[in-house]
Amino acid sequence: MSDETFASVWDAIEDNPAEAENLKLRSKLMGALEQHIRREGWTEAEAADRLAIPRPSISDLMRGRITLFSIDTMVTLLARAGLHVDILVREAA
Repeated sequence: MSDETFASVWDAIEDNPAEAENLKLRSKLMGALEQHIRREGWTEAEAADRLAIPRPSISDLMRGRITLFSIDTMVTLLARAGLHVDILVREAA
């Protein structure tokens, strides 16, 4: 067993630092949209209608199927939900 520690689960499961950053960002965007949908009380059908995507895609989103959604897609969906995305870029730790 290794005593190696990681800054995030994505760093632990992804050897490529660029891909780990991509996964971290997608995860945050997905989480924000999922929370918004739950907070608004939207059903899957309502969310699909409001976000203009198929209902099965809402199910995938709510189940955290991160590999099915690009950063670009997530930004589009967040905007359709009436949310704004800010970006902070800083030196890697």
